[in-house]
Amino acid sequence: MKKILVIGIGAGNPEHITIQAIKALNRTQVFFMLDKGYANDDLLALRREICERYIEGHDYRLVQVSDPRRKDDSPSYRSGVEHWHEQRAVLFEQLIADEVKAGETGGFLVWGDPALYDGTLKILDQVLARGRESFAYEVIPGITSVQALAAGHRIGLNRIGEPIHITTGRELAAEQGEYISNSVVMLDAYCTFERFVDQDLHIYWGAYLGTPDEMLISGPLHEVSAQIRQAREAARAEKGWIMDTYLLRRAVR
Repeated sequence: MKKILVIGIGAGNPEHITIQAIKALNRTQVFFMLDKGYANDDLLALRREICERYIEGHDYRLVQVSDPRRKDDSPSYRSGVEHWHEQRAVLFEQLIADEVKAGETGGFLVWGDPALYDGTLKILDQVLARGRESFAYEVIPGITSVQALAAGHRIGLNRIGEPIHITTGRELAAEQGEYISNSVVMLDAYCTFERFVDQDLHIYWGAYLGTPDEMLISGPLHEVSAQIRQAREAARAEKGWIMDTYLLRRAVR
């Protein structure tokens, strides 16, 4: 039977790779690289670097394909993402059919951890449900940007007797800050934190976490909000992409 490994590769530092992930890399014959179309794709470069650094003693193949683009004109955000996942399922099915022979292992190298804000596991389940390809798959956990953010700022994520709320920029906007106490925010393309500068909040922000281009800014939200936006916009203009995460924390009363 064919085997697929979904390998978490960390937040951006090749040394985030775990021993379990290294062993998984060395069990894999073909890796699938999804090209998102960035002119300077550091994400693909990191994946190649990880393979070159950690794979020893056997040949492997890198198969690079264009990642389907998610349309922004869908009736709803959810329907847009679901349509995108369907497109990816067709692509994944084709890759597994064409590139993974019986008895071979294919691999997807997933930024961060496959279980947190990544659709690969759901898409593989969709491929299996379609019934055209049969394979087993295994998940290798990785260090997330959330962990890298906390390490970069030298803070603990949890506080005594208080939960951690992990959400997205879209959901934070919908909640209108109602639940902000100790909130990690991911996938925020619009600097949603700016909506809450009038509240007594502290922000710990980071971009390109774990990479040589890592950026860290922290302070009272009303004092550093503009600085974060400026840094974010400049970095995105230079690199063509940005991945950032932040923690909003209300003072303990």
